Amino acid sequence: QVQLVESGGGLAQSGGSLRLSCAASGFTFSNYYLTWVRQAPGRGLEWVAYIDNVGEITDYASTVKGRFTISRDNHLNTLYLQMNSLESEDTAVYYCATGKRNTNRRAGYWGQGTQVTVSS
Repeated sequence: QVQLVESGGGLAQSGGSLRLSCAASGFTFSNYYLTWVRQAPGRGLEWVAYIDNVGEITDYASTVKGRFTISRDNHLNTLYLQMNSLESEDTAVYYCATGKRNTNRRAGYWGQGTQVTVSS
């Protein structure tokens, strides 16, 4: 059974940091590009970042570039998102998913999401 389980969300102050994790099981983790997607209250899904299957190529949305870092550990089957210099606009539910810039909930594998709330 395929599972993606996010953790690490919570409440942070503006300017603070959080590190999200996404533990995967049930599929060959190292074969897949992975992506982080977020959904702010009342808004659609927004792609945040992706990483290739070996962790050599990454890309970021302009809204997070320079503040967020995506990484992965293929030995632990875990994806990460280090979020620094958090802003109130980063408040959202964060999802990990397979794919390059996947924002289609019906495509690929998705986690259940973790809430990030940034207070100003």
